[in-house]
Amino acid sequence: MKSRNLLLASLLFIGTALFANRLQAQNQKFAFVDSDYLLTNIPEYNDAQEELNALSTKWEAEVTKAFKQVEDMYKEYQTESVLLPQDLKKKKEDEILKKEKEAKDLQMKYFGPTGDLYKKREELVKPIQEKVYNAIQQIAETRNYAFIFDKASGASMLYASPKLDISDEVLDEIGNVMQTVRREDRKRK
Repeated sequence: MKSRNLLLASLLFIGTALFANRLQAQNQKFAFVDSDYLLTNIPEYNDAQEELNALSTKWEAEVTKAFKQVEDMYKEYQTESVLLPQDLKKKKEDEILKKEKEAKDLQMKYFGPTGDLYKKREELVKPIQEKVYNAIQQIAETRNYAFIFDKASGASMLYASPKLDISDEVLDEIGNVMQTVRREDRKRK
């Protein structure tokens, strides 16, 4: 009898705990933002992207020029190599290898994982991303959202009710610390 009462009490406790968890889960609020929409409606972000694109184009031209010099040196070497003595061949080969290394180093300097483009992106874009994150966090805390998803992140969000989209509220919040496109002028892709 004692074990039966203990079993019944345990089942009742587990059932109550599961019911309470289900109620708590039903009371959690969810929302989402579209980070692409957010960023395209922040002029400072668009300016940063234009600056990054200009730098990238400029640096890409420099790298292409450097590799073109290597290619030209190699072509010249191929035409002359038949007539050159062994010591001059070796000297030309070393010059080509040195120039190729310089071109690769330049490429890494600009476009490597810790290169100039990465550093410039960090300098220009990271402060904007932090402001967006802070605005999202502020809205989440103020409105008591348990989760805010990013529709643009590629996560498998098959459907989201437009009522749960707080992107415009985030842009309004960001508007307190930086310029954003006016609500009536914002465009979705």
